[in-house]
Amino acid sequence: MRVYLDEKEKELVTVICNQCKRELLVENGILKEECIHVSHDFGYFGQRDGETHRFDLCEECYNKMIATLQISVDKQERRELL
Repeated sequence: MRVYLDEKEKELVTVICNQCKRELLVENGILKEECIHVSHDFGYFGQRDGETHRFDLCEECYNKMIATLQISVDKQERRELL
């Protein structure tokens, strides 16, 4: 869950893991910890047509989640981090 200073989402104030509720480190509007942010717009042919869902998971909760998948995530290593 992300909290911004204003409704225009310009300055990040807080990021809280939606699973464990741990508050992640944010300094001067910059997230200083690894987390996964998901924002998905549901389209047609499902139960959530027209809804947008957003959530954040800390790295620990993400690792726990992917460990439960029947098919492993596709991993690729990047050589350069920008």
